[in-house]
Amino acid sequence: MSTDSLALLRKNAGQDIAALAEDHLKHDLQDADRDALKSAASKISTHVTIGSLVGLGLGAYLAFRLRRTRMQMFNALRATEKPTHVKFADGREEALPDMTPYVRPSTLGDVAAYTFFGFGGLFVGGETGVLTGSASAGRTITRDPESRERIETAFRRFRADVLRKEADSLDTRRGVKEVLGL
Repeated sequence: MSTDSLALLRKNAGQDIAALAEDHLKHDLQDADRDALKSAASKISTHVTIGSLVGLGLGAYLAFRLRRTRMQMFNALRATEKPTHVKFADGREEALPDMTPYVRPSTLGDVAAYTFFGFGGLFVGGETGVLTGSASAGRTITRDPESRERIETAFRRFRADVLRKEADSLDTRRGVKEVLGL
């Protein structure tokens, strides 16, 4: 499993791409535009962190509820009267084994429940944080129409430079991973 599958652990692009983006930030944008982009990035990071923590808490809560429900069902099963023998039509009787110890909640099952529910909550919460953070960041960037236009132009120029750099590396037979710095 890659660390990129969890929103909280995702990293930035390679060093070359980051330097190219920094260059475009310095030359193509004004101070207010840079502040808006930093604010937007901060919002995404905050949303992902909060979403991941809420998801982790929700996963632990659901695991706790599942454990409690399993224990209640086991206690109810243990308290009921169960048949001990089966009598067949020909008159023979067979003893039925007691299955209670096999359905008893175990520590291993509890660990698995907390682990899987925790990771599931972390994943769902983090991805929800990415979605809500992206929406909030988008509103931050598009608030001022002139700033939005400058940011979009700088982004288009950045993308064109990245594509040129990738094309140059493909012409020189270097791999895409080397170009993107991965």
